[in-house]
Amino acid sequence: QMQLVESGGGSVQAGDSLRLSCTASGRAFRSYGMGWFRQVPGKEREQVAGISNGEQTYYGEFVAGRFTISRDNAKQAVYLQMNSLKPEDTAVYYCAAKAGGAFGWTARQYDYWGQGTQVTVSS
Repeated sequence: QMQLVESGGGSVQAGDSLRLSCTASGRAFRSYGMGWFRQVPGKEREQVAGISNGEQTYYGEFVAGRFTISRDNAKQAVYLQMNSLKPEDTAVYYCAAKAGGAFGWTARQYDYWGQGTQVTVSS
């Protein structure tokens, strides 16, 4: 079992930065691939970024170099640094964990989810 708790969301202006954090409880964090997803009402959850236990990374095309995912295995945490935020980045952001070490390509591939943190970007 793994529990994930996100933090760091908030309301910012376009062009600002936010750093989301996700802390995991439970064993074997090192063996999990981690991902950040986001969702707006009426739309499917989309993957923002993923990181494997070997620190290989993936980013959604819309990120366009603005976000950075990282992990700290000693702290059992994964982070999402978001720069140059746009109003279209407004969403609930979720942290997810996938057993086996690799990040997943779809939400269905992830095994555990956090409760989400709201990010609101105003123009």
